[in-house]
Amino acid sequence: MVRMDAETQQTIDGIGPRLRTLRRDRGLTLEALASTTGISVSTLSRLESGKRRPTLDLLIPLARAHRVALDLLVSAPVTGDPRVHLKPLPKGPGSVLVPLTQYPGRVQVFKQVLAPREPKLVTHDGYEWLYVLAGELRLVLGDQECVLRPGEVAEFDTREPHWFGPAGPTAVEILHLFGPRGDQAVIRTPPSGPGAHGHG
Repeated sequence: MVRMDAETQQTIDGIGPRLRTLRRDRGLTLEALASTTGISVSTLSRLESGKRRPTLDLLIPLARAHRVALDLLVSAPVTGDPRVHLKPLPKGPGSVLVPLTQYPGRVQVFKQVLAPREPKLVTHDGYEWLYVLAGELRLVLGDQECVLRPGEVAEFDTREPHWFGPAGPTAVEILHLFGPRGDQAVIRTPPSGPGAHGHG
């Protein structure tokens, strides 16, 4: 039997609690996750409590079900490489926000999973750009409304009253770019006429 060093053991010990947190953040029961992954409820329960050793054939379907990278489940040790180590932030039942950038004051990029919720228009300074990865996104902008499908993009000034969320009963997954007003020139809407390209 291979003897593991303390760091490897600590990494393996951390997988169960991380799986439990991810599942709860998404508002999933063990039964729901079992039906999605094909892994039995008892195996999932033992994985989360640390009684079952996490193996790749268990972790790969779980990473796919949670829509996270495999290394996020394993929490590989931080090295000097430039990859961002993603930390999902729960935002209510079934909704998750994953920051993809770590530079305050510049354009911020997030991957977001949004669960169905009631529309509530908000306004704030800034500029937003939304790209749909999976599912359908309903966007309400002032008195306009549209549905975006995977691969479609919306961009708007956030001083306009707005709301976005799933168009149907299932969650939607998006890339969400948010910048202060100073970044507007980078991702602004096309000019409306000849010579209309100033920094308004």
